[in-house]
Amino acid sequence: MKQTWRWFGPMDLVSIDDTLQAGVEGIVSALHHVPTGAVWTREEIAQRQREIATMTDGTPSGIAWDVVESLPVSEDIKKQQGDWRTHIENYKISLRHLAEAGIEVICYNFMPVLDWTRTDLAWRRPNGATCMRFDLTDFAAFDLHILHRPGAENDFDDALREAAQERFAKMAEGRRTELAKTVVFGLPGAAENFSLNEVRQHVAEYNSISEDRLRAHLIDFLSEVTPLAEDLGLRLCCHPDDPPVPLLGLPRIMSTEAQYAAVLNTVDLSANGITLCSGSLGARPDNDLPGMMERWGSRVHFLHLRNVKRETANIRGSFFEDEHLAGDTDMVALIAAALREQNRRKAEGRADWSIPFRPDHGQDILDDLGRKAQPGYPSIGRLKGLAELRGVIAGLQHGMVQ
Repeated sequence: MKQTWRWFGPMDLVSIDDTLQAGVEGIVSALHHVPTGAVWTREEIAQRQREIATMTDGTPSGIAWDVVESLPVSEDIKKQQGDWRTHIENYKISLRHLAEAGIEVICYNFMPVLDWTRTDLAWRRPNGATCMRFDLTDFAAFDLHILHRPGAENDFDDALREAAQERFAKMAEGRRTELAKTVVFGLPGAAENFSLNEVRQHVAEYNSISEDRLRAHLIDFLSEVTPLAEDLGLRLCCHPDDPPVPLLGLPRIMSTEAQYAAVLNTVDLSANGITLCSGSLGARPDNDLPGMMERWGSRVHFLHLRNVKRETANIRGSFFEDEHLAGDTDMVALIAAALREQNRRKAEGRADWSIPFRPDHGQDILDDLGRKAQPGYPSIGRLKGLAELRGVIAGLQHGMVQ
């Protein structure tokens, strides 16, 4: 398993030098400054590769850009409106340019409007560390009393509506502002950050788009880009919904194994694959992560290894980002399944036998608390997580995995 690290570019407060000291073997990055739907030019890709290949003092880093996360899919493509056909053609051009640059793994997602949703980006733990959290009552308070989404009251039962009303009434104005900003924060480093009015507009435009229709739009997109990716030797891998449940009345189509199976079986090419994110999928108690790795391992092109602690047994509930070997996902069993998949790939002679993974997210600890890096992407917290994951891999490779 190839150890990689997410890097947001020259403005990232965690430097390439830091990643080397963490002992990583490759970098996960993207051109966050390029508008969604635009072409990733050869020049921009080459510039990012040079930045990754160079330490602060100009010394070669010895590491390369191995995984793109993400080459974003525009809202126009997801809704099949506006410039969606042009955006698909631009996506194809970008894929060609990435292939020319030698980058083979392309992560993307198909989440409507918001790429991920949390209600707290720095929730304090008993030991003084902070982490990201999704609190369902806070989210309901946002949806009902800040966004004022039409029909929102139908998405929450009486008890939750009452709890949200009480929570909102007790919130100071500063917390209300912070909550609104946090929910619409979007993907770290993303080119798009929405205002509340823009969120309202985008959400309203999905009123006529059902889960089945959104899935059809994803299949249409993949039917266009996957054959090209296959020809170019690229591996596309869709990230799951985060959280993996419907929010804001929006359809969710990549939240469960069954939903992945529907898309993978319809566009049945090896280039059409999975970013198996143990944190996103692990927020649902009915997702079996080790089992999914066993059943769909041949199509898993990228692994996000993180853990969450669910605060209820409900499908939709509150959760927080736990330590990598804590939480509700059996990380040892998941890694064991991934190592077995690698052994199968080696036996088959697959060139892509080594599955890239990164320690996803992490709690802010020690000097992270003052660094204020991208939310969810601390330096020391991820280093701790990577060390723990590395230890599990080393232990399993001593003969426990056959």
